[in-house]
Amino acid sequence: MKPFPFDPFRDRLSRDIRNELSASLLRCLSAQSLAPARQIADRFLADDPGPEQVAYIGDRLERYGRFLVQVAEGPDDALWRSLVLWDLGLLFEVHEILEHAWLRAEGTEKSFLQAMIRAAGVYIKGEFGFAEAAAKMVAKALPVLVANRDRLSPYIDPERLLAALRAPSASPPRLLA
Repeated sequence: MKPFPFDPFRDRLSRDIRNELSASLLRCLSAQSLAPARQIADRFLADDPGPEQVAYIGDRLERYGRFLVQVAEGPDDALWRSLVLWDLGLLFEVHEILEHAWLRAEGTEKSFLQAMIRAAGVYIKGEFGFAEAAAKMVAKALPVLVANRDRLSPYIDPERLLAALRAPSASPPRLLA
């Protein structure tokens, strides 16, 4: 029997695992511990999911652990934390971190954070074959990011992200490296 692929767009269990683990990341950050994510993982693992779900859960816990180590000494800044997540390949989690900042933001900052969420979404959609949706996200994100490149420049070379969005590939660029 062929294993069912991990696909949060077509499989409810995969979507639930992705969403609940991602939502636990803020609690992990607050506690400086993987415990909140492990609780979610243990609940899903107890139901004996497929091998792709098990692999996804293990991978996410490992990368969440690396994230917590990397941000422990860094600034208390949602953008910086989202860039760390980006470079760890945790693009759905970029959305999780930035959305909470976006809810409190106003004006240009709100638009900028939304553009960063969309930039991450380009690669999420692309990974699962939704090229048209990814292209629409690029069209909305790119002008805002171009206009706000100064907001990115304290952390990264904005041109690296902008160039990647102008010609998106399957793999997102590393931004902090």
